[in-house]
Amino acid sequence: MAAGAAEAAVAAVEEVGSAGQFEELLRLKAKSLLVVHFWAPWAPQCAQMNEVMAELAKELPQVSFVKLEAEGVPEVSEKYEISSVPTFLFFKNSQKIDRLDGAHAPELTKKVQRHASSGSFLPSANEHLKEDLNLRLKKLTHAAPCMLFMKGTPQEPRCFSKQMVEILHKHNIQFSSFDIFSDEEVRQGLKAYSSWPTYPQLYVSGELIGGLDIIKELEASEELDTICPKAPKLEERLKVLTNKASVMLFMKGNKQEAKCGFSKQILEILNSTGVEYETFDILEDEEVRQGLKAYSNWPTYPQLYVKGELVGGLDIVKELKENGELLPILRGEN
Repeated sequence: MAAGAAEAAVAAVEEVGSAGQFEELLRLKAKSLLVVHFWAPWAPQCAQMNEVMAELAKELPQVSFVKLEAEGVPEVSEKYEISSVPTFLFFKNSQKIDRLDGAHAPELTKKVQRHASSGSFLPSANEHLKEDLNLRLKKLTHAAPCMLFMKGTPQEPRCFSKQMVEILHKHNIQFSSFDIFSDEEVRQGLKAYSSWPTYPQLYVSGELIGGLDIIKELEASEELDTICPKAPKLEERLKVLTNKASVMLFMKGNKQEAKCGFSKQILEILNSTGVEYETFDILEDEEVRQGLKAYSNWPTYPQLYVKGELVGGLDIVKELKENGELLPILRGEN
């Protein structure tokens, strides 16, 4: 009986193998909540999240669950800017309404239940969700000393957010950002939380400073530089990071959890040498991700450094291993 139930749960999670199949599924499932897991067979965390999805499918038959191999259907992954696995996208009426990056089972469960039940909560459940959202917004506004809630990203800002980013960069202000287009709950909830109806919104130490007009006024009165934290020059920061350990690997993910196939392969090679090394997850810092490409004149990741000097990417590390040169280089003998 248990085996039959497990099989039924697994069967409730469909697998998509092409872009055409995905678009057709969006159309067919337009009336219900569709949850799509972008996964990879080499990532154990994805297998775990597939099990979580199977359980959710059993509990919530009105929700459609789909898994899509991110590297197997690259056109869909690129369209939705999937840069790591696992990533979950939520669709209603063929439109993306939410996103979750990473293997966070409790958060996935919460998001699925919330979106599946939207519009049909009991008052007590609504209060509970509001409390959860306020806690989440508090954490987000305190996520960095200076937080910008904006449309788009610092690399691709949209609307008035473009002017805000230009001002912050001009004053060399160090900030992290949150793309409100990536999370409708945050987009709507932050307006009430801060009593500020528009975006962008700038926070320092969790306190709202204001929107674009306020920031322009602070710039004109020369108060902006005293309120917001200054960023170290990027080149200095990259020099410190590449020298943080004798052997430094810049990758997607970390030692415990690689988030792309190339990073996973280079971890396996380094682990086989027995040499100590540190990692930096470029997915956690867009400034480093883009800046290091120019700093090292190397356009892709992973990147391996020894004593602050670039060794190369995966292909070069593979060649060095085959030639017997990798270990002496890692030990600083060459």
